[in-house]
Amino acid sequence: MKKLFLFMLLGCGSVASMAQDFTTKQEVVKQMRLANDYFMEKWPDPGKTIITNKERRGNIWTRGVYYEGLMAFYKIDPTKRYYDYAVEWGEKHDWKPVRGEVYTRHADNQNCGMTYIDLYRIDPQPVRLEAIKANIDSVISSGRYNDWTWIDAIQMAMPIFVKLGVTLNDTKYFDYMYKMYHHIKYVEGGNGLYNPEDKLWWRDKDFVPPYTEPNGEDCYWSRGNGWVLAALALVLQELPTSDPHYAEYLADFKNLAEGVAPLQRPDGFWNVSLHDPNHFGGKETSGTALFVYGMSWGINNGILDKATYLPIVEKGWTAITSEALQPNGFLGYVQSTGKEPKDGQPVTVDKMPDFEDYGLGCVLLAGTEIYKMVE
Repeated sequence: MKKLFLFMLLGCGSVASMAQDFTTKQEVVKQMRLANDYFMEKWPDPGKTIITNKERRGNIWTRGVYYEGLMAFYKIDPTKRYYDYAVEWGEKHDWKPVRGEVYTRHADNQNCGMTYIDLYRIDPQPVRLEAIKANIDSVISSGRYNDWTWIDAIQMAMPIFVKLGVTLNDTKYFDYMYKMYHHIKYVEGGNGLYNPEDKLWWRDKDFVPPYTEPNGEDCYWSRGNGWVLAALALVLQELPTSDPHYAEYLADFKNLAEGVAPLQRPDGFWNVSLHDPNHFGGKETSGTALFVYGMSWGINNGILDKATYLPIVEKGWTAITSEALQPNGFLGYVQSTGKEPKDGQPVTVDKMPDFEDYGLGCVLLAGTEIYKMVE
């Protein structure tokens, strides 16, 4: 394994030199409110379609990720308008996957179901659960488990399976979830999209070797690996420890955190290309926020070593809130949608990405765990 990046972080400071009270609960909530209020004021109608290069329904995956973050934020800042905003979003989309395609197999189209399930748990109206349950049941009954061909899909859909399994007390969802995870990890693209040598994931089959970055390294996309770390955190926080595959998910979570940690930039961000800092290098918020979320969740739950990961988390959250978060609530340095480092470039502090929602969702997830961490 090439060792180009081991110098970048882990030896740069002890936890004793890092202030565990680098922020306060009040400050974290203030920052998250600022970012969230900016978005809610800009999008007062949660049923409104999204128009960029074309018109899309307002419950596509980008918006689904935002509502994931909002529901997490709601748990620490239980403001009624957050809940109402999420319920109205579900109602205006009939509590169905994207475009009302109840039997879609595409993970992006299923992502909204995560929030539907969370809202069902708060108020168990059957309509909130029916369509997403029918959708996942149809996937299971098909017997086909090769739908996840890109690593983003792990975050878009995998937590839905575990949430349904817990909500309905039915392990069939856990069992089928593993079949799909096993395929993408070990089979997709020839030998799977996970590289145990570097402890990182290739985005899809287009990036497995012999594909390389300009510096000759494997191509590992920051946000893609962030999706996986976040998804594993979401799965582990609900999956019973008695599940036969719990240990594998836990090991994969720890290994991915270990693979990502030394690649942090000195300023606290991560580059879009994890192993080639000169290939569209620069600050990027969405991948950084996902890594901060996963690592801070790991610390909070005693899974990741605090002495090792707290300095990383502190630097990452400080970078987001001091450099990416602007006075009006706009989030800078968010790479637009895509699949690799060159997409959505240049990434700058004042450039608006093609969608503003998923970056905010990632930051709200991260902020929620930072809030829990602060003593």
